[in-house]
Amino acid sequence: MALLEVENLTKRFGGLVANRDISLRVEAGEIAAIIGPNGAGKSTLFNGLVGHHAPTSGHVRFDGDEVTGRAPEAIARRGLVRTYQIPRSFPAMTVLENVMVGALLRHPKLDAAREAARRVLDEVGLGDRGTMRAGDLNVAGQKRIELARALATSPKMLLLDEVAGGLNPTEARTLVEILRAIHARGVTLLIVEHVLEVVMRLAQRVLVLDFGQLIASGTPEEVVRNPAVIEAYLGRKYRA
Repeated sequence: MALLEVENLTKRFGGLVANRDISLRVEAGEIAAIIGPNGAGKSTLFNGLVGHHAPTSGHVRFDGDEVTGRAPEAIARRGLVRTYQIPRSFPAMTVLENVMVGALLRHPKLDAAREAARRVLDEVGLGDRGTMRAGDLNVAGQKRIELARALATSPKMLLLDEVAGGLNPTEARTLVEILRAIHARGVTLLIVEHVLEVVMRLAQRVLVLDFGQLIASGTPEEVVRNPAVIEAYLGRKYRA
């Protein structure tokens, strides 16, 4: 069963077409990844899916419901939530308080939100850092705060934008195990990622964007051998 359905999605910014007629499906329980060169339209697509900007044309359906153009908070309440490539923590607040911001979507009472946030911090490996100022954590910690705050909304599906960016190999491997555990408890994952090691270890299916268009889809092994994908990343002379 498709949890997310995107049909002919187009987003224009004046004369720039950032996304052009993108159609895709993500099944419930799947781990899918979107890859593509810089400027391919990946983050723009995420923004359109979660309501940060309305598509110029096309449709987004989530869990059987048309959500095209709805407000981000309404889409988040349906269970579709994204993280950001550059973490957006509240640096003067504690790590726990940052995650409570997400938990308040489902738990309007502070005590319940605090308890939900603590559970999520344990899940992402920050359970012992809840009282620290968020601004004092390194890049890996900031990425985990971002993940934890999104996870605290109790999503059905997480859109993860460059969640492994800036991590060293050990940190990236730890992150992969965290994401596998999140997926194992029933959260569908759609990942935008440049770190191909993470994509190859996690994704069951990979979608490739180039110049705002979907140019390939398949297993990780199929995609890395696709001539169109090789050309998009390395140039035409490597296509053969």
